[in-house]
This record gives sequence, structure tokens and C-alpha cells, in this order.
Amino acid sequence: MATKHEQILQYIDELPIGEKISVRQIAKAMNVSEGTAYRAIKDAENKGYVSTIERVGTIRIERKKKENIEKLTFAEVVNIVDGQVLGGRAGLHKTLNKFVIGAMKLEAMMRYTEAGNLLIIGNRTKAHELALKAGAAVLITGGFDTEDEVKKLADTLQLPIISTSYDTFTVATMINRAIYDQLIKKEIILVEDILTPMAESYFLQISDPAGKWHELNSETKHSRYPVVDHNKKIQGIVTAKDIVGHDEETPIEKIMTKNPMTVNGKMSVASAAHMMVWEGIELLPVVDDANKLEGIISRQDVLKALQMIQRQPQVGETIDDIVTSQLTLLNGKAKGEDVYSCEVTPQMTNHIGTISYGVLTTIVTEAANRVLKGYKKGDLVVENITIYFIKPVQIESILEIYPKVLDVGRKFGKVDVEVFNDGILVGKAMMMCQLIDRN
Repeated sequence: MATKHEQILQYIDELPIGEKISVRQIAKAMNVSEGTAYRAIKDAENKGYVSTIERVGTIRIERKKKENIEKLTFAEVVNIVDGQVLGGRAGLHKTLNKFVIGAMKLEAMMRYTEAGNLLIIGNRTKAHELALKAGAAVLITGGFDTEDEVKKLADTLQLPIISTSYDTFTVATMINRAIYDQLIKKEIILVEDILTPMAESYFLQISDPAGKWHELNSETKHSRYPVVDHNKKIQGIVTAKDIVGHDEETPIEKIMTKNPMTVNGKMSVASAAHMMVWEGIELLPVVDDANKLEGIISRQDVLKALQMIQRQPQVGETIDDIVTSQLTLLNGKAKGEDVYSCEVTPQMTNHIGTISYGVLTTIVTEAANRVLKGYKKGDLVVENITIYFIKPVQIESILEIYPKVLDVGRKFGKVDVEVFNDGILVGKAMMMCQLIDRN
């Protein structure tokens, strides 16, 4: 049976989009205390289907789907451009489909302005009015105001009018950047995207005997299972090693490993992979904020996901993508002694125009990664990196990177990396990596 908290969340989820809610209203409707109602509303906000907007209240919004993450709400636009809301505040939860720059004649502008758009324009009151009537929100640049009638129209139609002190070009650049950042986030695979859900997972109860483990092992051929209590909260994990030497009637609770490592569905797969490699874990329970089991992920699930990421076309380019795309093989010498070249572009520098420490770290890591792949196909996790020599390097310098494999085993690699500019040593690093087999 669902708890009161879960019942309130379900009630909120079923409310129509755009409906205002309050703690008092929820408490009365669900016959619970205001404290219980408040916690449920905050949880719903964290889950992304209500939003609290200043001077408007808490509103039921459309839950953002992962594939639409690059779309922004008008409330997010206000924050991006440091804007002031002149009218239509009740529509801030609505989603922006595209923005139109009003740098043309009124008739031509209106042909491009549709419902769900954001018209970016200066002090042109008639255009503000026509955009609202077409179903578009308005962003006024240059710090200008608009007529009171237009503000009233915005309130009636629940379409925001926002004013910002920035100019049109700056505003368009800021919004584009925000959408671009969202596209980068879209490429990040989360644990919730790859987990085996609880309905399809195998787990044990703390009251089960050890014999139950043998039954599941015979059925699934797996050797590790999470252990939960009657509320489905994770209590432990039991493996073949735990079972050995115990009678089949021994309660699982007495032989399980208590307080196992767990992950949340919102954690990135890359972070989960690092945890699994670092701790030598084959299976991780996935839990919610209340520590209830939501599913499991295995090392195989994680490795498949990491390989899938590598095959995806990149929509948003991170600084790591920019750096690694600049890294080119100059020549391959003896095995494990390749030489790479990299040009220092403006994006790779700090505020004084020299290469940033983070970029240098990315360069030496990528060079080590590539040279180790000559020994073993697979992925690696950096266990330890020490940059113990660094000199300033100017914009447009050409670096030569010499990664040298000092030692490599079945599960680890040790690499020394030297970085030169015009024949002068400008960086030196030592790395220890764990190697992950793709099988």
C-alpha cells in the first residue's frame, strides 16, 4: 500500500498543468498535516513537476522529458538575462520553443512570431502587443518599459513580458549558451537510464533463509542480490562468498554484508563506473531519497553504457571535447612511446592568457589514455595523477606531448607524460590508471 507521502505525490501529479497549489490546500485535500504536505510539495519540486515562482506561488508544470531538456522555461530566461518581469508572471512556467529577434519591419516580424516563441525586441510597444496576441512572450532589451495596457494584456493571456538591461545581441548569445549547456547535459547518461528496474530485478528479504539464495542462483545464475526489509528499504547485499559455509536455514540477515554502497538514479554512469572500479564492486543497488530499492546496475550495464556514449554524435561540445579534438598523433615510435601535438586555442587559457591547469590535466590524461590503448583495448579510470612541473604556455603555442608507459599489467597502467613547447619542457606528470576490460 502506498504511503501518505506517495499518495500526495500522486495527487499532485494528476493535477492539471498550470494549476496553483499551496500547503494548506494539499493538507486539506489529503487530510494530512501541513508539515507532511510541505515535504511532499518540496519532493514534487525536486522531481520536476511543480515549480515555485516568486510572487506567483507553486504551480503544477509539465515534467521535462530528457529528450526536451534543451528547452527552457520563461522563468529560466529571466534568471539567465537578469530580467525583471513586467507582466504575465503566471506564465513563467511555460516552455520556450524558439526565440525570434525583432530586427525587421513589423509585418515581417509577425510572420515569424508564433505561439510558444519569445520575441526579443527593443522599445516597440506595438510589436509587444502583437506578439502577445500571437501567443508569444516578449523580452524587451535595453532596460526599456512598455505600456500599462500591454502589461494588462500579458496578465490576461498569462504570457510573460520581461525587461533586461542587456542589448539584443548579448541576450541572444546568453540564451543560446544556456540551450547549448543543456544540450551537453542531454548527452550525459544517468544511472536511471540504464538500471534494471525493481520489477525486473531479483532481491531477497531480510527474513529469507540462505536457501532462497540458492534458489535464485539456480534460476538466474547470478551470485549477488540486494537485501531489503518489508518497506523495500535496502538493508544489505549478499554474495556467493557470504553464503559459503552457512546452513540453508540461516536467515539472510545474519550473513549479508550490511550498509552496502548504493547509488541514486540521478548519478552519472561515469561516476558509478568509477565507484565500481575503485571499490571492486560488481553490482550496485539503486535507491531513492528514502533509501528504497528502485533497481540495480551491474558492471556489464555500466560498460555497455560507456561504450554507447563513445558512439554517440556529440551535440554539445565541452572543453574536454575541444582539447581532445586538438590532440593529434605526430608519429608513432616504439610501442607505448607515441608523440602527440596540440595547439593552445583561446578556449584553453585562463584569465591571463596562458594554458589553464585543468586543460593541461586533460591533455596528459588523454595522451596516457591513447598510449595505454596500444597495450590493451578497453576503458581506463584514473586512480592517481600528479602534475609536478608546469610552466606558463601562451595562446597559439604548439605543444608536443610524450607519454611513456613505465609499467602495465592486466588491470593497471603507469604512465609518465612530458609536455614540450619549442623544445623546452613546460609540463611533467605521472599517472596511475585502472584498466577495465570490455568483455
